[in-house]
Amino acid sequence: MKNNENGVSLFSQSEFLIDDNPMEELFALNLGDFLSEHLISAELAQKIGSHDKTNKRSRLIEQIKELTSIYSSNKTLSLLSMASKEEENAIYASIAATIEKMFEIKACKIYLLNEFAKSNSNRKLILVGKSGRFTVEKDLTKEVVLNGKNAKCKSSVFVPMKNNLRTIGVILLANDKPIAKEYVSLTETIAKLFATSLALQAEMDYSDALIADEFSAERELKTVRGELTALIGDLCDYQQEFVEKLATAVDMKGQYKVAHSQNTANLARMICKQLKLNEKTTDLIYYAGLLQNIGKIAVPEKLFNTKGKLSAKELKKIHAHSNVGVHFLMNINFLSEVVPYITYRTERVDGSGEPEGLKGQSIPLGSRIIAAADAFSALTSDRPFRKALPVDKALSIMKDEVDKKWDVVVVNALAEVVKQQA
Repeated sequence: MKNNENGVSLFSQSEFLIDDNPMEELFALNLGDFLSEHLISAELAQKIGSHDKTNKRSRLIEQIKELTSIYSSNKTLSLLSMASKEEENAIYASIAATIEKMFEIKACKIYLLNEFAKSNSNRKLILVGKSGRFTVEKDLTKEVVLNGKNAKCKSSVFVPMKNNLRTIGVILLANDKPIAKEYVSLTETIAKLFATSLALQAEMDYSDALIADEFSAERELKTVRGELTALIGDLCDYQQEFVEKLATAVDMKGQYKVAHSQNTANLARMICKQLKLNEKTTDLIYYAGLLQNIGKIAVPEKLFNTKGKLSAKELKKIHAHSNVGVHFLMNINFLSEVVPYITYRTERVDGSGEPEGLKGQSIPLGSRIIAAADAFSALTSDRPFRKALPVDKALSIMKDEVDKKWDVVVVNALAEVVKQQA
Protein backbone atom coordinates (compact mmCIF):
# COMPACT_ATOMS: atom_id res chain seq x y z
CA MET A 1 0.00 0.00 0.00
CA LYS A 2 1.49 3.34 -1.05
CA ASN A 3 1.25 6.24 1.40
CA ASN A 4 -0.14 9.67 0.60
CA GLU A 5 1.94 12.82 0.69
CA ASN A 6 1.39 13.17 4.45
CA GLY A 7 3.03 9.81 5.05
CA VAL A 8 -0.10 7.94 6.17
CA SER A 9 -2.26 5.22 4.67
CA LEU A 10 -4.41 6.17 1.70
CA PHE A 11 -7.34 5.05 3.82
CA SER A 12 -6.40 7.14 6.86
CA GLN A 13 -7.72 10.47 5.58
CA SER A 14 -9.72 11.98 8.42
CA GLU A 15 -10.84 14.98 6.40
CA PHE A 16 -13.06 12.65 4.39
CA LEU A 17 -14.76 10.96 7.36
CA ILE A 18 -18.52 11.03 7.83
CA ASP A 19 -19.42 13.50 10.60
CA ASP A 20 -15.83 13.23 11.88
CA ASN A 21 -16.91 10.01 13.61
CA PRO A 22 -13.97 8.17 15.28
CA MET A 23 -15.49 4.87 14.12
CA GLU A 24 -15.01 6.05 10.55
CA GLU A 25 -11.31 6.50 11.25
CA LEU A 26 -11.16 2.94 12.59
CA PHE A 27 -12.86 1.73 9.43
CA ALA A 28 -10.39 3.62 7.30
CA LEU A 29 -7.43 2.15 9.18
CA ASN A 30 -8.87 -1.38 9.15
CA LEU A 31 -9.54 -1.19 5.45
CA GLY A 32 -5.93 -0.26 4.84
CA ASP A 33 -4.75 -3.21 6.94
CA PHE A 34 -7.17 -5.80 5.58
CA LEU A 35 -7.13 -5.35 1.82
CA SER A 36 -4.32 -6.65 -0.37
CA GLU A 37 -2.33 -3.79 -1.79
CA HIS A 38 -2.45 -5.06 -5.37
CA LEU A 39 -6.24 -4.78 -5.32
CA ILE A 40 -6.30 -1.13 -4.27
CA SER A 41 -5.41 1.94 -6.31
CA ALA A 42 -5.15 5.54 -5.14
CA GLU A 43 -8.29 6.34 -7.14
CA LEU A 44 -10.28 3.60 -5.39
CA ALA A 45 -8.94 4.65 -1.99
CA GLN A 46 -10.14 8.19 -2.69
CA LYS A 47 -13.59 6.90 -3.65
CA ILE A 48 -13.87 4.95 -0.42
CA GLY A 49 -12.40 7.71 1.72
CA SER A 50 -14.27 10.72 0.32
CA HIS A 51 -17.95 11.53 0.74
CA ASP A 52 -20.75 14.01 0.49
CA LYS A 53 -21.56 15.18 4.01
CA THR A 54 -25.12 15.98 2.99
CA ASN A 55 -26.01 12.34 2.37
CA LYS A 56 -24.38 9.90 4.78
CA ARG A 57 -26.53 6.97 3.68
CA SER A 58 -25.60 7.40 0.01
CA ARG A 59 -21.94 7.49 0.94
CA LEU A 60 -22.22 4.28 2.96
CA ILE A 61 -23.93 2.59 0.03
CA GLU A 62 -21.16 3.78 -2.30
CA GLN A 63 -18.52 2.38 0.06
CA ILE A 64 -20.28 -1.00 0.22
CA LYS A 65 -20.52 -1.14 -3.58
CA GLU A 66 -16.81 -0.38 -3.86
CA LEU A 67 -16.00 -3.15 -1.39
CA THR A 68 -18.09 -5.76 -3.21
CA SER A 69 -16.56 -4.74 -6.54
CA ILE A 70 -13.09 -5.46 -5.13
CA TYR A 71 -13.95 -9.09 -4.56
CA SER A 72 -16.00 -9.94 -7.60
CA SER A 73 -16.06 -13.59 -8.67
CA ASN A 74 -12.74 -13.37 -10.51
CA LYS A 75 -10.93 -12.55 -7.27
CA THR A 76 -11.92 -15.56 -5.20
CA LEU A 77 -13.18 -19.13 -5.45
CA SER A 78 -15.11 -19.89 -8.62
CA LEU A 79 -17.96 -20.98 -6.34
CA LEU A 80 -18.95 -17.33 -6.14
CA SER A 81 -19.70 -17.26 -9.85
CA MET A 82 -21.91 -20.36 -9.90
CA ALA A 83 -25.47 -19.65 -11.00
CA SER A 84 -27.08 -22.88 -9.79
CA LYS A 85 -26.78 -25.64 -7.22
CA GLU A 86 -25.81 -28.10 -9.98
CA GLU A 87 -22.88 -25.95 -11.11
CA GLU A 88 -21.76 -25.39 -7.54
CA ASN A 89 -21.87 -29.11 -6.70
CA ALA A 90 -19.83 -29.85 -9.83
CA ILE A 91 -17.08 -27.61 -8.44
CA TYR A 92 -17.19 -29.37 -5.06
CA ALA A 93 -17.00 -32.76 -6.79
CA SER A 94 -14.02 -31.57 -8.84
CA ILE A 95 -12.20 -30.34 -5.72
CA ALA A 96 -12.96 -33.63 -3.90
CA ALA A 97 -11.60 -35.64 -6.84
CA THR A 98 -8.45 -33.52 -6.97
CA ILE A 99 -7.86 -33.90 -3.23
CA GLU A 100 -8.32 -37.68 -3.44
CA LYS A 101 -5.81 -37.93 -6.28
CA MET A 102 -3.30 -35.49 -4.80
CA PHE A 103 -3.21 -37.12 -1.38
CA GLU A 104 -3.51 -40.70 -2.67
CA ILE A 105 -6.33 -41.45 -0.22
CA LYS A 106 -9.34 -43.72 -0.55
CA ALA A 107 -12.02 -41.02 -0.70
CA CYS A 108 -12.82 -37.36 -0.09
CA LYS A 109 -16.26 -36.03 0.83
CA ILE A 110 -17.43 -32.44 1.28
CA TYR A 111 -20.48 -31.65 3.44
CA LEU A 112 -22.31 -28.34 3.92
CA LEU A 113 -24.98 -27.19 6.32
CA ASN A 114 -28.38 -27.23 4.64
CA GLU A 115 -28.67 -23.44 4.43
CA PHE A 116 -25.42 -23.19 2.45
CA ALA A 117 -26.06 -26.25 0.27
CA LYS A 118 -29.24 -24.83 -1.32
CA SER A 119 -30.96 -28.15 -0.62
CA ASN A 120 -34.63 -29.01 -0.13
CA SER A 121 -33.67 -31.88 2.18
CA ASN A 122 -34.62 -31.90 5.86
CA ARG A 123 -31.16 -33.09 6.84
CA LYS A 124 -28.84 -30.68 8.61
CA LEU A 125 -25.70 -31.72 6.66
CA ILE A 126 -25.75 -32.25 2.91
CA LEU A 127 -23.11 -34.14 0.89
CA VAL A 128 -22.26 -31.70 -1.93
CA GLY A 129 -19.15 -33.34 -3.42
CA LYS A 130 -17.47 -36.71 -3.22
CA SER A 131 -14.80 -38.82 -4.89
CA GLY A 132 -13.71 -42.41 -4.27
CA ARG A 133 -15.25 -45.06 -2.06
CA PHE A 134 -14.47 -45.78 1.56
CA THR A 135 -16.69 -46.23 4.60
CA VAL A 136 -15.31 -44.81 7.83
CA GLU A 137 -15.77 -46.68 11.08
CA LYS A 138 -17.66 -43.80 12.70
CA ASP A 139 -19.33 -40.73 11.17
CA LEU A 140 -18.02 -37.69 13.07
CA THR A 141 -19.37 -34.93 10.81
CA LYS A 142 -22.00 -33.68 13.28
CA GLU A 143 -19.48 -33.65 16.13
CA VAL A 144 -17.06 -31.57 14.04
CA VAL A 145 -19.78 -29.08 13.11
CA LEU A 146 -20.68 -28.64 16.80
CA ASN A 147 -17.15 -28.11 18.17
CA GLY A 148 -15.38 -26.75 15.07
CA LYS A 149 -12.31 -28.95 15.61
CA ASN A 150 -10.64 -31.73 13.65
CA ALA A 151 -11.67 -35.28 14.50
CA LYS A 152 -10.12 -38.64 13.62
CA CYS A 153 -11.54 -42.09 13.00
CA LYS A 154 -8.60 -44.50 12.72
CA SER A 155 -6.65 -43.06 9.76
CA SER A 156 -9.45 -40.84 8.41
CA VAL A 157 -9.69 -37.15 9.30
CA PHE A 158 -12.72 -34.84 9.54
CA VAL A 159 -11.81 -31.17 8.93
CA PRO A 160 -14.31 -28.38 9.77
CA MET A 161 -15.11 -25.77 7.13
CA LYS A 162 -15.28 -22.67 9.30
CA ASN A 163 -14.84 -18.93 9.28
CA ASN A 164 -14.52 -16.55 12.21
CA LEU A 165 -18.25 -16.75 12.88
CA ARG A 166 -19.23 -20.40 12.61
CA THR A 167 -18.64 -23.88 11.16
CA ILE A 168 -20.62 -24.37 7.94
CA GLY A 169 -19.48 -27.80 6.79
CA VAL A 170 -16.93 -30.61 6.91
CA ILE A 171 -14.30 -32.10 4.60
CA LEU A 172 -13.67 -35.81 5.15
CA LEU A 173 -10.33 -37.34 4.15
CA ALA A 174 -11.10 -41.07 4.24
CA ASN A 175 -8.20 -43.51 4.25
CA ASP A 176 -6.95 -46.82 5.61
CA LYS A 177 -3.48 -45.55 6.55
CA PRO A 178 -2.21 -42.35 8.20
CA ILE A 179 -2.51 -39.12 6.19
CA ALA A 180 0.54 -36.83 6.12
CA LYS A 181 0.22 -33.81 8.40
CA GLU A 182 1.08 -31.52 5.47
CA TYR A 183 -2.01 -32.76 3.63
CA VAL A 184 -4.24 -32.27 6.67
CA SER A 185 -2.87 -28.75 7.12
CA LEU A 186 -3.50 -27.95 3.45
CA THR A 187 -7.06 -29.28 3.75
CA GLU A 188 -7.64 -27.03 6.76
CA THR A 189 -6.73 -24.01 4.65
CA ILE A 190 -8.91 -25.17 1.74
CA ALA A 191 -11.76 -25.55 4.23
CA LYS A 192 -11.24 -22.00 5.52
CA LEU A 193 -11.19 -20.68 1.95
CA PHE A 194 -14.50 -22.37 1.19
CA ALA A 195 -16.14 -21.24 4.40
CA THR A 196 -14.97 -17.63 4.13
CA SER A 197 -15.91 -17.42 0.43
CA LEU A 198 -19.42 -18.66 1.16
CA ALA A 199 -19.77 -16.28 4.10
CA LEU A 200 -18.61 -13.43 1.87
CA GLN A 201 -21.16 -14.37 -0.76
CA ALA A 202 -23.92 -14.43 1.85
CA GLU A 203 -22.81 -11.01 3.15
CA MET A 204 -22.76 -9.63 -0.40
CA ASP A 205 -26.31 -10.88 -0.98
CA TYR A 206 -27.42 -9.30 2.30
CA SER A 207 -25.72 -6.00 1.43
CA ASP A 208 -27.50 -5.98 -1.95
CA ALA A 209 -30.83 -6.41 -0.15
CA LEU A 210 -30.01 -3.57 2.26
CA ILE A 211 -29.03 -1.25 -0.56
CA ALA A 212 -32.27 -2.05 -2.39
CA ASP A 213 -34.30 -1.27 0.74
CA GLU A 214 -34.76 2.51 0.89
CA PHE A 215 -35.65 2.24 4.58
CA SER A 216 -32.49 0.42 5.70
CA ALA A 217 -30.77 2.19 8.60
CA GLU A 218 -27.30 3.70 8.55
CA ARG A 219 -26.41 1.50 11.51
CA GLU A 220 -27.18 -1.65 9.44
CA LEU A 221 -25.16 -0.35 6.50
CA LYS A 222 -22.17 0.37 8.74
CA THR A 223 -22.37 -3.14 10.22
CA VAL A 224 -22.41 -4.71 6.74
CA ARG A 225 -19.51 -2.51 5.66
CA GLY A 226 -17.46 -3.76 8.61
CA GLU A 227 -18.37 -7.40 7.99
CA LEU A 228 -17.42 -7.16 4.31
CA THR A 229 -14.09 -5.55 5.22
CA ALA A 230 -13.28 -8.27 7.76
CA LEU A 231 -14.27 -11.14 5.44
CA ILE A 232 -12.23 -9.75 2.54
CA GLY A 233 -9.26 -9.39 4.86
CA ASP A 234 -9.64 -12.97 6.10
CA LEU A 235 -9.88 -14.24 2.55
CA CYS A 236 -6.66 -12.43 1.58
CA ASP A 237 -4.88 -14.07 4.51
CA TYR A 238 -6.21 -17.55 3.69
CA GLN A 239 -5.24 -17.20 0.03
CA GLN A 240 -1.64 -16.47 1.01
CA GLU A 241 -1.70 -19.36 3.49
CA PHE A 242 -3.16 -21.69 0.86
CA VAL A 243 -0.42 -20.95 -1.67
CA GLU A 244 2.34 -21.52 0.89
CA LYS A 245 0.89 -24.75 2.29
CA LEU A 246 0.21 -26.10 -1.19
CA ALA A 247 3.85 -25.45 -2.09
CA THR A 248 4.99 -27.28 1.07
CA ALA A 249 2.84 -30.30 0.19
CA VAL A 250 4.24 -30.34 -3.36
CA ASP A 251 7.82 -30.32 -2.07
CA MET A 252 7.03 -33.17 0.33
CA LYS A 253 5.52 -35.25 -2.47
CA GLY A 254 8.45 -34.51 -4.77
CA GLN A 255 10.95 -35.78 -2.16
CA TYR A 256 12.78 -32.46 -1.89
CA LYS A 257 14.90 -32.24 1.25
CA VAL A 258 14.57 -28.45 1.27
CA ALA A 259 11.68 -26.08 0.53
CA HIS A 260 12.30 -26.24 -3.20
CA SER A 261 9.19 -24.34 -4.27
CA GLN A 262 9.84 -21.59 -1.74
CA ASN A 263 13.49 -21.35 -2.81
CA THR A 264 12.46 -21.17 -6.47
CA ALA A 265 9.89 -18.47 -5.73
CA ASN A 266 12.38 -16.43 -3.67
CA LEU A 267 14.99 -16.66 -6.41
CA ALA A 268 12.43 -15.73 -9.08
CA ARG A 269 11.46 -12.66 -7.06
CA MET A 270 15.11 -11.58 -6.78
CA ILE A 271 15.53 -11.99 -10.55
CA CYS A 272 12.42 -9.83 -11.06
CA LYS A 273 13.90 -7.12 -8.85
CA GLN A 274 17.21 -7.33 -10.69
CA LEU A 275 15.27 -6.80 -13.94
CA LYS A 276 13.34 -3.93 -12.28
CA LEU A 277 9.91 -5.42 -13.00
CA ASN A 278 6.90 -3.75 -11.40
CA GLU A 279 5.51 -4.91 -8.06
CA LYS A 280 2.37 -6.64 -9.36
CA THR A 281 4.26 -8.63 -12.00
CA THR A 282 6.86 -9.59 -9.40
CA ASP A 283 4.13 -10.82 -7.02
CA LEU A 284 2.46 -12.91 -9.74
CA ILE A 285 5.77 -14.50 -10.72
CA TYR A 286 6.52 -15.20 -7.06
CA TYR A 287 3.19 -17.03 -6.66
CA ALA A 288 3.76 -18.92 -9.87
CA GLY A 289 7.18 -19.93 -8.56
CA LEU A 290 5.58 -21.35 -5.44
CA LEU A 291 3.01 -23.28 -7.48
CA GLN A 292 4.92 -24.16 -10.64
CA ASN A 293 5.25 -27.81 -9.62
CA ILE A 294 1.67 -28.05 -8.35
CA GLY A 295 0.82 -31.05 -10.53
CA LYS A 296 3.53 -33.21 -8.95
CA ILE A 297 1.23 -33.57 -5.99
CA ALA A 298 -1.01 -35.73 -8.20
CA VAL A 299 1.82 -38.08 -9.26
CA PRO A 300 2.08 -41.37 -7.28
CA GLU A 301 4.70 -40.94 -4.57
CA LYS A 302 6.45 -44.19 -5.48
CA LEU A 303 7.61 -42.63 -8.77
CA PHE A 304 9.67 -40.05 -6.88
CA ASN A 305 11.34 -42.82 -4.87
CA THR A 306 12.56 -44.58 -8.00
CA LYS A 307 16.35 -44.34 -8.26
CA GLY A 308 16.71 -46.23 -11.52
CA LYS A 309 15.55 -45.28 -15.00
CA LEU A 310 11.81 -44.62 -15.32
CA SER A 311 9.69 -46.43 -17.89
CA ALA A 312 8.04 -44.54 -20.76
CA LYS A 313 4.69 -44.86 -18.99
CA GLU A 314 6.13 -43.47 -15.74
CA LEU A 315 7.77 -40.58 -17.57
CA LYS A 316 4.47 -39.76 -19.27
CA LYS A 317 2.76 -39.53 -15.87
CA ILE A 318 5.35 -37.09 -14.59
CA HIS A 319 5.38 -34.98 -17.77
CA ALA A 320 1.60 -34.69 -17.63
CA HIS A 321 1.61 -33.40 -14.06
CA SER A 322 1.37 -29.71 -14.97
CA ASN A 323 -1.99 -30.25 -16.70
CA VAL A 324 -3.40 -31.66 -13.46
CA GLY A 325 -2.07 -28.69 -11.55
CA VAL A 326 -3.50 -26.14 -13.97
CA HIS A 327 -6.90 -27.86 -13.80
CA PHE A 328 -6.81 -27.55 -10.02
CA LEU A 329 -5.81 -23.87 -10.09
CA MET A 330 -8.55 -23.02 -12.58
CA ASN A 331 -11.10 -23.93 -9.89
CA ILE A 332 -9.58 -21.23 -7.68
CA ASN A 333 -9.99 -18.02 -9.63
CA PHE A 334 -7.75 -15.78 -7.56
CA LEU A 335 -4.79 -17.79 -8.88
CA SER A 336 -5.86 -17.75 -12.53
CA GLU A 337 -3.36 -15.04 -13.47
CA VAL A 338 -0.42 -17.30 -12.62
CA VAL A 339 -1.63 -20.14 -14.88
CA PRO A 340 0.11 -18.90 -18.09
CA TYR A 341 3.44 -18.62 -16.26
CA ILE A 342 3.09 -22.19 -14.99
CA THR A 343 1.79 -23.60 -18.28
CA TYR A 344 4.68 -22.31 -20.40
CA ARG A 345 7.57 -22.72 -17.98
CA THR A 346 8.66 -25.93 -19.80
CA GLU A 347 9.13 -24.10 -23.11
CA ARG A 348 12.69 -23.61 -24.39
CA VAL A 349 13.94 -20.42 -26.00
CA ASP A 350 15.08 -22.36 -29.08
CA GLY A 351 11.49 -23.51 -29.67
CA SER A 352 12.04 -27.19 -28.80
CA GLY A 353 10.06 -27.14 -25.55
CA GLU A 354 6.51 -27.97 -24.53
CA PRO A 355 3.53 -27.62 -24.61
CA GLU A 356 3.32 -25.26 -27.62
CA GLY A 357 6.90 -25.07 -28.89
CA LEU A 358 7.03 -21.33 -28.24
CA LYS A 359 10.31 -19.61 -29.04
CA GLY A 360 12.27 -16.71 -27.54
CA GLN A 361 10.17 -13.67 -26.63
CA SER A 362 6.96 -15.58 -27.42
CA ILE A 363 7.42 -17.36 -24.08
CA PRO A 364 5.98 -15.23 -21.24
CA LEU A 365 8.77 -13.50 -19.31
CA GLY A 366 7.38 -14.93 -16.07
CA SER A 367 7.73 -18.44 -17.47
CA ARG A 368 11.31 -17.81 -18.54
CA ILE A 369 12.19 -16.49 -15.08
CA ILE A 370 10.53 -19.39 -13.24
CA ALA A 371 12.20 -21.96 -15.52
CA ALA A 372 15.66 -20.57 -14.79
CA ALA A 373 15.03 -20.16 -11.06
CA ASP A 374 13.62 -23.68 -10.80
CA ALA A 375 16.56 -25.23 -12.66
CA PHE A 376 19.16 -23.42 -10.56
CA SER A 377 17.36 -24.30 -7.32
CA ALA A 378 17.13 -27.96 -8.36
CA LEU A 379 20.78 -28.15 -9.40
CA THR A 380 21.94 -26.71 -6.09
CA SER A 381 19.72 -28.97 -3.92
CA ASP A 382 20.18 -32.58 -2.80
CA ARG A 383 17.90 -35.04 -4.60
CA PRO A 384 17.32 -38.79 -4.00
CA PHE A 385 19.47 -39.63 -7.05
CA ARG A 386 22.33 -37.10 -6.60
CA LYS A 387 23.98 -34.58 -4.33
CA ALA A 388 23.64 -30.81 -4.75
CA LEU A 389 26.04 -29.17 -7.21
CA PRO A 390 28.26 -26.23 -6.16
CA VAL A 391 26.78 -22.85 -7.06
CA ASP A 392 29.51 -22.04 -9.59
CA LYS A 393 29.09 -25.39 -11.33
CA ALA A 394 25.30 -25.01 -11.55
CA LEU A 395 25.63 -21.50 -12.96
CA SER A 396 28.22 -22.69 -15.51
CA ILE A 397 25.86 -25.43 -16.71
CA MET A 398 23.05 -22.91 -17.19
CA LYS A 399 25.29 -20.44 -19.04
CA ASP A 400 26.29 -23.23 -21.43
CA GLU A 401 22.59 -23.72 -22.26
CA VAL A 402 21.77 -20.06 -22.86
CA ASP A 403 19.75 -19.51 -26.07
CA LYS A 404 18.86 -23.20 -26.02
CA LYS A 405 16.96 -23.72 -22.80
CA TRP A 406 17.28 -20.38 -21.03
CA ASP A 407 16.84 -16.71 -21.85
CA VAL A 408 20.22 -14.95 -21.81
CA VAL A 409 18.81 -11.84 -20.08
CA VAL A 410 17.28 -13.95 -17.32
CA VAL A 411 20.45 -16.01 -16.80
CA ASN A 412 22.55 -12.84 -16.64
CA ALA A 413 20.17 -11.47 -14.00
CA LEU A 414 20.42 -14.78 -12.14
CA ALA A 415 24.21 -14.56 -12.22
CA GLU A 416 24.05 -11.04 -10.73
CA VAL A 417 21.73 -12.24 -7.96
CA VAL A 418 24.06 -15.15 -7.15
CA LYS A 419 27.03 -12.77 -7.13
CA GLN A 420 25.28 -10.42 -4.71
CA GLN A 421 24.51 -13.30 -2.36
CA ALA A 422 28.08 -14.64 -2.36
